[in-house]
Amino acid sequence: MNERLKSIVDLEKYPIHDLNSPIIKKLIEKCKKELDEDSCSTIPNFILPKSLAIMNTELEKQLDEVYMSKEKINPYLYAKDDPELPKDHPKRTFMKRFNGYLNSDCFLKGSEMKFLYETEELLKFVSLCLGVSPIYRWADPLACHAYNVMEPEGILPWHFDSCEFTLSLMIQKPEKGGIFEYCPNIREPGNENFDEVKKVLNGDRSRVRQLKLEPGDLQIFKGRFTLHRVTKVEGNKSRYMCIPAYVLDPWRVNTPEHSKAIYGKVLPIHLERNVARSDGLTD
Repeated sequence: MNERLKSIVDLEKYPIHDLNSPIIKKLIEKCKKELDEDSCSTIPNFILPKSLAIMNTELEKQLDEVYMSKEKINPYLYAKDDPELPKDHPKRTFMKRFNGYLNSDCFLKGSEMKFLYETEELLKFVSLCLGVSPIYRWADPLACHAYNVMEPEGILPWHFDSCEFTLSLMIQKPEKGGIFEYCPNIREPGNENFDEVKKVLNGDRSRVRQLKLEPGDLQIFKGRFTLHRVTKVEGNKSRYMCIPAYVLDPWRVNTPEHSKAIYGKVLPIHLERNVARSDGLTD
């Protein structure tokens, strides 16, 4: 058994190092069912309290390196308007955003979260839960396992992710607000479903579900196909979340526009790999 993994994940409750274990087989079955039906599955108290404290300390030591942004974005994470489209098109709906990221390239070599992300145990477990194989760790050097920081008054508006699958690990919960809301499977490869997206943006809540995460919980999520947001953080405490990401295409990274808007900079890899997506969806 990987000794360091044992100090991070509650392997007694969730033996992800032993995929033949009856406990883990049952958990995988549950997660897969929830992901197929709901695009989302949560595993409570996945991370041990001691490891959670280490992750929290690691992030707080580097808060001065977090890239905070208040730039308005549309649901496809673009900040630029397209006047050729109708005024009420989702791509022309720009929403207030105030949140930041500790980019993946800022993580120290021995980082607890970086170590967990790079383990084969986690990759294989997530792949089985999704019922998708192979999946790959994201090649984007800024976004592959970034910390999301939402200070008081922080808000993350409705959007789709540019990677297919994300994990959300709650590190610190705010006093109030900061609730994750999502609309399961609202789009699919080749079908943007703009009409349904527009309804949600206009305030229709018939498809909206809420998920209240607690520190240590692990959420597996199909973020590219599911419109989601985080409501305003209230009180005096920030919301800390780590969002390790997995993709179907090992070559793919964020577009230069995304990288600049969300992570504050563009690297050569973003320019070199900036080609249209094979799934036909807006990035």
